[in-house]
Amino acid sequence: MARSSRKSLNLLAAILIFGCKNSIPFGATVSNPDSSKTDGTLAADVAFTVFPADRRTFWAPGIATGIPERHKVCAAVDASTYGNGRDDASAGIQAALNACPLGQVVQLSAGPFLINNHFLLINRGITLRGAGGGITVLRRTNGAHPNQYTCEVCDPVIIVGPSRWPVPDDSTSQNLSADGVKGGYSVTVANGSGFAVGQLVLLDEDNYLTGSWTSLPNRGGQPTTATIWATDRAVWQKHNPPDPVDDPFPDALSWFARSGRPINEIKEVASVRGNTVAFTTPLHISYRVAHSAQLTRYTQDSVHVRNAGVENLTVSGGADGNIRFECAADSWMKNVESTGWLNDGVAIVNSFRVEVRGSYIHDGVWPEPGGGGYAIGFSFGASEILIEDNIVMQANKVIVSRSAGAGSVVGYNYMDDAHIRSAPLWQEVGINASHMVGSHHMLLEGNESFNYDADNTHGNTIYHTVFRNHLSGFRRDYPEDQEGGNRRAGGLMYGAWWHSFIGNVMGTEGRMSAWEYEDPGTRPGPQPWQGGSFIWKLGYDPTHWEQVADPVVKSTVLRHGNFDYVTHSVIWDPRSSEPLPDSLYLKRRPAFFDAGRGYVWPWVDPTGVAKLHTLPARARYDAATPFVQP
Repeated sequence: MARSSRKSLNLLAAILIFGCKNSIPFGATVSNPDSSKTDGTLAADVAFTVFPADRRTFWAPGIATGIPERHKVCAAVDASTYGNGRDDASAGIQAALNACPLGQVVQLSAGPFLINNHFLLINRGITLRGAGGGITVLRRTNGAHPNQYTCEVCDPVIIVGPSRWPVPDDSTSQNLSADGVKGGYSVTVANGSGFAVGQLVLLDEDNYLTGSWTSLPNRGGQPTTATIWATDRAVWQKHNPPDPVDDPFPDALSWFARSGRPINEIKEVASVRGNTVAFTTPLHISYRVAHSAQLTRYTQDSVHVRNAGVENLTVSGGADGNIRFECAADSWMKNVESTGWLNDGVAIVNSFRVEVRGSYIHDGVWPEPGGGGYAIGFSFGASEILIEDNIVMQANKVIVSRSAGAGSVVGYNYMDDAHIRSAPLWQEVGINASHMVGSHHMLLEGNESFNYDADNTHGNTIYHTVFRNHLSGFRRDYPEDQEGGNRRAGGLMYGAWWHSFIGNVMGTEGRMSAWEYEDPGTRPGPQPWQGGSFIWKLGYDPTHWEQVADPVVKSTVLRHGNFDYVTHSVIWDPRSSEPLPDSLYLKRRPAFFDAGRGYVWPWVDPTGVAKLHTLPARARYDAATPFVQP
């Protein structure tokens, strides 16, 4: 089929999904995806009516044409030149990166490289490639140290991006003059003169100044006079009267977003006509004039770096994470081991269409709450990110999404053994897209983890979809406290609104004798949430166990086609018993299911005789070959 014909079909499918009133405007294009991804329109799933339109979106994340195969080497750097890890190699590698022409590779030899004097900055569209994970090792020895929350030099090892701390330029912000409609491909601003084709821009709205004190559910069996600061979408961790769990305001407003504007997404400009700015992908949520919606540019040393990659090496010792994608677009990390870090093992910040695949992220040095021990972290509006086919183990949280994540997919990863070092019996949050107010419209598909939960530690998250995952209820290597350890397979904390659980397998066969189906949170007395173990725990607040379930969580959660090992049945949404599509973002089985011995896809099948097959990432971990598929 000719490329122009294929594009026309993609545009037609988009109109079918999003409605004619949101048809694609002048100049906008749908990205050309790789062979396994859909075009983002869910064209095969138009008839999947149990899944409402406000919850689905354009899920075609990562690099549209796939990670490029680059073969031309601009420079080869040998570990022996730097004493095989004895002498600092950061200046030598940086010089090679700075001199490398676009589209070429800086090739590192096998062996250790000491990166103490300065982090490596990949600020151009090139590839830094090693000889393999565990074979080429970039290590910082003056950064993160086991069981310490301090560092001598608090820098990462690698930054992919234009500079150390790129940010959107608030002086360029333009107010929207009309609401930006979910599914639409353009917005109209007060003055479009500063925008140009190819720019990456931040679209956001205020959800703090437009908030108000909002009533809370009953506590201890009685109505409470305490209130919380919220809008119709965002709930902040701020109470009246003040609560010990409250975040520090106003500082918290700008922790992971422009101040008070945590509902956001990054867009790529396709065209500009007057004051109308069109994008290459549709809006994942509406942006409202009544909430002071704005479009903001990145300028000077914050302009996004495109087409940069890190491949086939190990990184350790970073003390502001190991690898940070800061204002990166269409960039990637492939077959990389990240270990022994402080803060985020991999941080994706202010970035667009970054891809992390086939990597092994494990053993952070500080697995405690407080931000020092997260494996993967999204923040500051990072959008349309793809985290696929990775192994993530031994961190405080395996993944977090803080005021970011729109249109992103966490797919087919093995994510286990999240824990708190000082409280190992407490079951941490497993796969999730939360940990700061604002994250929305992420898809978590085909993963294996001990639970899904959306935490409210620093505010709520909305509109996430949990599809065809195995949520086992058990961590691999930690005993669970059955009575006081918050053991669950599917959880939603206070404020987690409009979540969808579809086609998951929940629990573990032969291990559920002490489990119940759902904790109603209505136990008489001061503690309505029971001890014990539950498939579902919905609407609870672990900072206020005396508070009954959030009625909005309960009324907006969609549960459809999930099998659990307590009832031994598939429970459908009462409005429908529609069959389940194979995927919500792939149009055919992904290539990594054909690697090694080959694997059944979809590997999670709640309606099949065999409920679970084998996840390739789990098979690699079990075989102790994290980069070789058995």
